[in-house]
Amino acid sequence: MAKTLGPVKRKFSPWADPEATPFIRFENVTKRFGDFVAVDNLTLDIYEREFFSLLGPSGCGKTTLMRMLAGFEDPTEGRILLQGQDLSGVPPYRRPTNMMFQSYALFPHMSVEKNIAFGLEQDNLPKPEIEDRVREMLKLVKLEQFAKRKPNQLSGGQRQRVALARSLAKRPKVLLLDEPLGALDRKLREETQFELMDIQQTLGLTFLIVTHDQEEAMTVSDRIAVMDKGVLVQVATPAEIYEAPNSRYVADFIGDINILEAKVESKESHAAGEIVHIDSDGLKIKVDQACNAVAGDSVAFAIRPEKVRISTTKPEISAANMLHGEVWDIGYLGDFSVFIVRLDDGRMFRAAQANVSRLVDRPITFGDMVWLSWPAEAGLVLTR
Repeated sequence: MAKTLGPVKRKFSPWADPEATPFIRFENVTKRFGDFVAVDNLTLDIYEREFFSLLGPSGCGKTTLMRMLAGFEDPTEGRILLQGQDLSGVPPYRRPTNMMFQSYALFPHMSVEKNIAFGLEQDNLPKPEIEDRVREMLKLVKLEQFAKRKPNQLSGGQRQRVALARSLAKRPKVLLLDEPLGALDRKLREETQFELMDIQQTLGLTFLIVTHDQEEAMTVSDRIAVMDKGVLVQVATPAEIYEAPNSRYVADFIGDINILEAKVESKESHAAGEIVHIDSDGLKIKVDQACNAVAGDSVAFAIRPEKVRISTTKPEISAANMLHGEVWDIGYLGDFSVFIVRLDDGRMFRAAQANVSRLVDRPITFGDMVWLSWPAEAGLVLTR
């Protein structure tokens, strides 16, 4: 068994090393179903021991991409390489990959241990080796005491672990997970996400997960590929995807965000970069960010609600990055509250505030007139 990445996980970034060799490479891959282009001339590198997510709405091509890697679909154009080997013509059962489906597809008449052993028996492994491998997998997913039970005697989370153990028992080089946690309730799903991360690090395998759940992708991934209509829109770490989206699409797709259409008025340089002054229908905004836009260009201003301060008193800052309006709606989510503010010009804007005090009645409520503000480095100018 490979050693855990442990404390070196924080330094794990082979994609940033120009000398690193990709473990999986999609090279100019296109997949057509008749006239429909599911994947469009896509090139993507995934590295060994990476937990990689394909994220996007239904129909964006993420599952098709995974199925091509598994061998269930063939590319119309381009090629897929695993450790430098072209997978063209290699059937699914001869590829060093295994796939875990959302439905789990467990055999209802078999016990947990028999489900896990099934693939090993099909490969005609010696019985002692199968028994050792099954014990190892049961311990890994913490189901030793459930070995003799049938799937219908297990909870949803336990069935998910059996499916995971069965997928890992054959020791694939790549584990493919197609919406693996979609059938679980929210709390169990969140717990299982961390268990998946621990298992992936313990075994030292490469995981590729398909999901439309943004929080799930942000939690488990080393990197995320955001897809739309068969193309890659952005490939980056979760922090980069969230804090530095490269387009309106990514900014709007990942998490909650305020986006205002605007025009660049001017730019000024300072020691660490430059300040971009923009105007959004009379709202003056300044952003501490280097960008390619010039005066007169149409851009979008984007800022996350949690970076917006909300107050009933006017902040003592310049007129830029300061809005006024009425609290129109409030979403209380326990750990934080979301305030929807109707600005004086009629536009809606969101601010989020952590609930750090144990109060039932909050100081800001419906109908209050409030000020919204943020520092220049909190927002983003998006040019596409």
